[in-house]
Amino acid sequence: MSSRIEQLIDEIEEYIEGCKPKFMSSTEIIVNKDEIDELLRELRMKTPDEIKRYQKIISNKDAILEDAQSKADSLIADAQTKAQELVTQHEIMQKAYAQANETINAANKQAQEILDSATQDANSIRLSAITYTDDMMANIGSVLNQTLEDAGGKYKAFIDALQSCLEVVNHNRQELAPQTAQAAAISNTFQDEDSASSDSDEDELLDDIGEN
Repeated sequence: MSSRIEQLIDEIEEYIEGCKPKFMSSTEIIVNKDEIDELLRELRMKTPDEIKRYQKIISNKDAILEDAQSKADSLIADAQTKAQELVTQHEIMQKAYAQANETINAANKQAQEILDSATQDANSIRLSAITYTDDMMANIGSVLNQTLEDAGGKYKAFIDALQSCLEVVNHNRQELAPQTAQAAAISNTFQDEDSASSDSDEDELLDDIGEN
């Protein structure tokens, strides 16, 4: 059964495959920002949970080793108890010692085998979890890189269009500059004539007042 994060990666890949290609481009596509943002948002929310789940699997290594150690200790304790029971029988003292040593050695060997097997199982689980997590992160990184490349291409085209418009505006202003200067000169001439006419009218008015 696949995890939700694997399903999300599949959905993102299917979404990218289903997007329409950009006009006259074999590498760029047109994406719906809201839809891709929603998929990436859920992916970001699910990633920590997945990582915690695999960290829990890794942490089970300690539980496996503790259980194995407990079983080994129990076997050794049972062996020592049996050995003690054997050595208390004076008539078969020598045999008791031999049997006791055999029992303890067998118990130690079995305990070591349990520990070795548990360690190997725990390391195998840990390696599998780490490998899967790394593969998952690699897939996420690939999807994010592709998304960033697509967004970068789109915004670069937008900036290039704005730059082109600005260059057209500046060029048009340069072409209008001589006409703007001429219009300003004509406007200043009209203002000077209006000012002179106003001064003449004021002088005539003062002369009429003086005569009266």
